[in-house]
Amino acid sequence: MKSTNEKVKIDGIDKKILRFLMQDARKPILEIARNIGISGAAIHQRLRKLESSGLIAGSKFIINPKVMGYTTMAYIGIFLDKAMSNPIAVKELEKIPEVLECHYTTGNWSILIKVLCRDNEHLMHVLNHNIQKIEGVSRTETFISLQQQIERQIQI
Repeated sequence: MKSTNEKVKIDGIDKKILRFLMQDARKPILEIARNIGISGAAIHQRLRKLESSGLIAGSKFIINPKVMGYTTMAYIGIFLDKAMSNPIAVKELEKIPEVLECHYTTGNWSILIKVLCRDNEHLMHVLNHNIQKIEGVSRTETFISLQQQIERQIQI
């Protein structure tokens, strides 16, 4: 694995390790080592290098939001009155727990956010009482996701 100009080059063994862990981050290191044919210590060493390079950033459990009662996913394009309002708006959006992602975009909107709510009524409340009251927000455009049809990471 070599790092040049902030691009990380990985070899075939790194790719195999990453593929195993992308399928199941809880897969035991020794099981991966046996499948690949190298030692567990070598796997640990490679993972530390991949982490220090910035290619990987730990692991996490994924919560199923539907089990928690959150069934409405929406994308909201936010129009700001002026570009200088962006940092203030983002700080306020960070305070709203339903906001999962926030992107500074090109095109018509200044900001595109992804929100997760219990239902449409909850979404309307978040829009009216949280997002649209942020200083600098002139208007919003909301798209409700009916179904997520593809979810994946980049291929290794």
